[in-house]
Amino acid sequence: MPAKGKHRRTKTQRLTRTLAVAGTGGAALALPLLGAAGAHAAPAQSASAQSAAVKDAQTYTVRAGDSLAKIADAEDVSGGWKKLYEDNRDAVGDDPSLIRPGLKLTIGGKAAASADSAADTADTAGAAEKKTAQPASDTADSSAGFVAPVDGGTVGTPYHQSGGMWSSGYHTGTDFVVPTGTSLKAVGAGTVVTAGWGGAYGNQVVIKLADGTYAQYAHLSSLSVSSGDSVTAGQQVGLSGATGNVTGPHLHFEIRTTPDYGSDIDPLAYLRSKGVSV
Repeated sequence: MPAKGKHRRTKTQRLTRTLAVAGTGGAALALPLLGAAGAHAAPAQSASAQSAAVKDAQTYTVRAGDSLAKIADAEDVSGGWKKLYEDNRDAVGDDPSLIRPGLKLTIGGKAAASADSAADTADTAGAAEKKTAQPASDTADSSAGFVAPVDGGTVGTPYHQSGGMWSSGYHTGTDFVVPTGTSLKAVGAGTVVTAGWGGAYGNQVVIKLADGTYAQYAHLSSLSVSSGDSVTAGQQVGLSGATGNVTGPHLHFEIRTTPDYGSDIDPLAYLRSKGVSV
């Protein structure tokens, strides 16, 4: 019976037929909507994973005055500055006290080679190449802005005076005889690489100057700067004194080609080459 057959048709069959008819008319919206929901779900999950990855490891850009210890404390690095140095040794180099402003450090994970880090390396190399390629006039400008390490005072023990009191057999710097508490000045712009106790040198400050040489100030009564600080020519770095192995208050001043003992050059000749009258 037709009527009976009509009543036996299930709701599922009617729904299927309805979808089929809708599809025939070109407005089959049900299937595209299901597909769209699936397409949006995957990116949402991927974004969550990316967010978690960012939290695991972050990038920190070194600023003037930073040190690894200061950064490790501020960023709450588990393992302190030693862990931070271990994770970024390739970027920092062999001396953890030498970090330059603009250097990118990985916080919370070991730095890994990537396209971004490769690009940073390329940028650094390019900057170094440009610096090397500077015209002679720019190089000459690097001697501008130098000053004497102390105002007044007389030259005491000169550079290279021989004697058994020095482990090298000679005096590695020049002494300026000044009373305790005399202001000592950075001879040029640079970055402090050492500020603290130096054994026989007493309290000392060592600055890496812009031209790559190092200026050392020894026997200070107090320090005005910390390791990692940027200084300008004429800025006070400390006060003269008589700490360490001395016979009286004075400033022991050295110019070195490296931050280490034994790489000294004539400090007065160096300053005179920079236009300083000493």
